[in-house]
Amino acid sequence: MLGAVVGRRREEEGEGRASQARDGGAGRARGRVQEVGGEALALLAEMLKVFVREAAVRAARQARAEDLARVDVEHVEKVLPQLLLDF
Repeated sequence: MLGAVVGRRREEEGEGRASQARDGGAGRARGRVQEVGGEALALLAEMLKVFVREAAVRAARQARAEDLARVDVEHVEKVLPQLLLDF
């Protein structure tokens, strides 16, 4: 079983090299699986948590500025452009 997987992987890598040669290397990542390391994944998850928390806080401030007790999607939409620029 393992031999078949390794053999298939080698074939895919060979096909990838052939396609790179044809397109000059421009499409390197196309059709290839990219792995993300554990530390990078943990960092990405933490950044996403911070981003969502910050979006919620800013949307709540926007709702409060409009004298509303409930945060709605429109409040998130209003703060999103600046939030994206800040990140």
